[in-house]
Amino acid sequence: MHRPSRRHLVIGTAVVAATAAAVAVSTTAGASDSKDRAESAIKGGKAKNVILLIGDGMGDSEITLARDYTAGANGRLNMDKFPLTGAYTTYAVHADGTPDYVTDSAASGTGWATGRKTVNGRISKTPDTDKAIPTVLELAQKNGYATGSVTTAELTDATPAVLASHATDRSCQGPADMAKCPTDTIAAGGPGSIAEQSVNHKVDVLFGGGKARFDQKVTDGTYKGLTVTEQARKLGYQVVTDSAGMKSAQAGKPVLGLFASGNVPTEWTGKTAAVGGTDPQRCVTSNPNRPSTTPSLADSATKAIQLLEAKQKHSGKGFFLQIEGASIDKQDHAADPCGQIGETAAFDRAVKVARDYAAKHPDTLVVTTADHGHTSQIVPLEATPPGLSSTLVTNEGQQLKVNYSTNTPGQSQEHTGTQVRIAGQGPQAYRVLGVTNQTDLFATIREALNLR
Repeated sequence: MHRPSRRHLVIGTAVVAATAAAVAVSTTAGASDSKDRAESAIKGGKAKNVILLIGDGMGDSEITLARDYTAGANGRLNMDKFPLTGAYTTYAVHADGTPDYVTDSAASGTGWATGRKTVNGRISKTPDTDKAIPTVLELAQKNGYATGSVTTAELTDATPAVLASHATDRSCQGPADMAKCPTDTIAAGGPGSIAEQSVNHKVDVLFGGGKARFDQKVTDGTYKGLTVTEQARKLGYQVVTDSAGMKSAQAGKPVLGLFASGNVPTEWTGKTAAVGGTDPQRCVTSNPNRPSTTPSLADSATKAIQLLEAKQKHSGKGFFLQIEGASIDKQDHAADPCGQIGETAAFDRAVKVARDYAAKHPDTLVVTTADHGHTSQIVPLEATPPGLSSTLVTNEGQQLKVNYSTNTPGQSQEHTGTQVRIAGQGPQAYRVLGVTNQTDLFATIREALNLR
């Protein structure tokens, strides 16, 4: 008779205990998932689709701030309603492999995209030899899956870049931006800029900002003299620039959506934090600098799912889609609590889109997490922090003080090295439980889609 090894007994016991914990959580006040859903999420199995949602810089403090302001202290965001929740570590490494405790978005994204740690600033390349590492999107394509990337940043920014490009430095976004990547240039026999690589990869759906990068001219190779946007059209892309164009895009040909010259404008505005604090403020929930023709992250996510699903209609394979709420991080850097909360709320609506889809397609693994922590902290109203702070009046009519003190006032606020939340539902979602490493997410997706 076969006797299970001690390792299998331990893992089995852990999964049973985790199931019990998930079920217990699912029946308490404030949680929305049923006992059956929690039990289903723990079982493992294979996924047809994976939707990965990244809140850039969205640590627990950023989640709590958005929850307190919009849903109330005892309320819940969509991202709070996953049946299974854990945490993962986010550190980068130095070239010799020793830990660099505070990561940037390039190194952290490389972690889940490739399963390997790298140095800060590098895009899906090794920390020592600067060699390209296969990404989960590349593996998904080779295994017959449709692929997509949706972001509120430039499509060439670090988090989307890690999926479909390999660059020595994250700054090498367009053909004119290659100063820090001499060996990556087409002239040197490399793959070119992040923009060029992204369209050359024929990712089925690319939605975000960064039009100015794609309007740069290619300097060498087959497409020399053309802009990257023109290169994309030569490769068969439908190019759209606003909500109407996005909605009219058809399945069957890849779609490049460029919805802003740079980063997509934020949804909310307000007074930035200041030394000594601000007067109590309510956030302005309509940004006059955001064109009305700009699609929301939720709308972009909805269209991306429709396009990817339609492409795979007659295929046995599904899709891999990454959705990033990028400017949570960017507004944290700027010590702008209203901009930050508005972007977290917008991201949370995209989470709902993904979870609603998974409710009808239970063979979909949905994971939401962050790439790293950030600076905002909720502090007592009577506190007098040495950095920047702002007092907000929440939707509950209460005052809340948020503090930014990870850098000298006037400087960009910094990331933090804390572990961050990861939550999931669907096949293989049990892998998010406990405290894992950022690189483990690569293995979770690879196992869920059975990528070889």
